[in-house]
Amino acid sequence: MINKVGQIMLYVNNQNEAKEFWTEKVGFSVISEEDNGQGMKWIEIAPTKEAATRIILHNKELIAKMQPEMNLGTPSLMFFSEDIDKLYNDLLNKNVIVGEIVNMPSGRVFNFADNENNYYAVMEAK
Repeated sequence: MINKVGQIMLYVNNQNEAKEFWTEKVGFSVISEEDNGQGMKWIEIAPTKEAATRIILHNKELIAKMQPEMNLGTPSLMFFSEDIDKLYNDLLNKNVIVGEIVNMPSGRVFNFADNENNYYAVMEAK
């Protein structure tokens, strides 16, 4: 039986730029960076080193060649933040594209775009 989400695969056009975005602008940590020596490289990132769920940055072009049947679209991810106002202002100050903070029945939410114009959402953790 599945009891948690371990990893989320993000297929990106430029792994180094994606790593820079997630670490320098969003504040994630690099957990590991692997290269099999045959062109396959993956970068594991997470909000903290202790996070149960991690994101793997994969080379979209390489994966498309290896497995053309795969859906390489960006998953719709919802992150949680205990201080949504601070995160919002921090991303804005780092020139990240952010949407307005919106009040939803489940809490306050905003979205932001990465350097490849993929959008992600953040909800205030209560």
